[in-house]
Amino acid sequence: MNIADRTAPARAVTAQTADLTVVGGAGHVGVPLVLSFAAQGLTVNINDLNTASLDTLRSGRVPFIERGADVLLTKALADQRLFFTSKPSEISTKGPVIVTIGTPVDEFLNPVRRVIQDCVDPLLPHMRDGQLLILRSTLFPGTTDWIDAHIRRQGRDLKIAFCPERIVQGHGVEELSKMPQIVSGLTPDAEEEAAALFRSVAPELVILTPMEAEFAKLFNNAYRYIEFAITNQFYLIARSAGLDYGKILQGMKHNYPRAKGIPTPGFAAGPCLVKDTMQLLAFARNEFALGNAAIMVNEGLPLHIVSDLRRDFDLGSMTVGLLGMAFKAESDDPRASLSYKLKNALANHARAVLTTDPLVTNDPSLLPLDEVISRSDLLILCTPHRCYKDADLKGKPVVDIWGLLENANVVY
Repeated sequence: MNIADRTAPARAVTAQTADLTVVGGAGHVGVPLVLSFAAQGLTVNINDLNTASLDTLRSGRVPFIERGADVLLTKALADQRLFFTSKPSEISTKGPVIVTIGTPVDEFLNPVRRVIQDCVDPLLPHMRDGQLLILRSTLFPGTTDWIDAHIRRQGRDLKIAFCPERIVQGHGVEELSKMPQIVSGLTPDAEEEAAALFRSVAPELVILTPMEAEFAKLFNNAYRYIEFAITNQFYLIARSAGLDYGKILQGMKHNYPRAKGIPTPGFAAGPCLVKDTMQLLAFARNEFALGNAAIMVNEGLPLHIVSDLRRDFDLGSMTVGLLGMAFKAESDDPRASLSYKLKNALANHARAVLTTDPLVTNDPSLLPLDEVISRSDLLILCTPHRCYKDADLKGKPVVDIWGLLENANVVY
């Protein structure tokens, strides 16, 4: 795709003739992608059912924490590169349509392909034959071929590609411009057109088959999830021996390059890692032993904390304050956060459980930090936001498995 001459605003373009459409474009996967393409001079149709997020973007604000996005959004709006639509009938027929909806898992830990089909089906009457459809988020292995077969059964002929996102949430704008992009297509034409599009925003392309690309995305996330499980298991073993795992870990890593990648212990959660590990587990007919063990360790960590606290404290007479409810540090996203699993488990034993988070905005039960500290008998650092590092915790006993707090009354 030649973008060299795309330097001036072009209001002759409409939503239906934009260079590309990003379905789900107002979400965590979509926004970094939309703004990266707009920064390269492309006109982008942001198509999303979440009209509140569309309105927020239209007003010049990003609806969640995404570093570097505000500047790009301001410029994209000034250059009139963005269109905001909420109906399938409003997508562009000129360029590629990128779908950012991934494969979720159900209550039985099985992938739900139907979600992809339900997203694609309303788009089909408004796409032209030969148009490129790019699947962007995590897919259960074989889903790219499956959705292609489904589309062909409708008598339609689209180019189908799978180009998975692999960004760290909150750092997508930066990482898109620095990390290789995996590109796959079911036909040479689909692969070539998808490669041309992503070549405009990525420094390097890696070409795989669609199923190879599907596994690459899942393997990346499952590997990271297993890394967290290993260090969490080490933490539990060290605690059972009455030892400080943080001190052991520091000794392991000091000037020893082969240990530098071991993460600190803590809650491993969020909308991707455990879900993608579950998808591999389902594909392997529950014979992915490492993945299954990782889920047991990571999901069990909050319960181990409660068990230890019940042994060491009279929880029934105590108010417990939880510091941080987002699923990871410096994020405002509480989806699948283990802080809430800990909260629910503690509610069965503690007199009261209070919660706070300076970044999460969609939980009305959150209280100001000072109030949680003053009212609590015991504090637990759930999410290691930087703001907690130097917070005055009033000498209250605090559980800090992350090793963030240096001058607090850390009990373990």
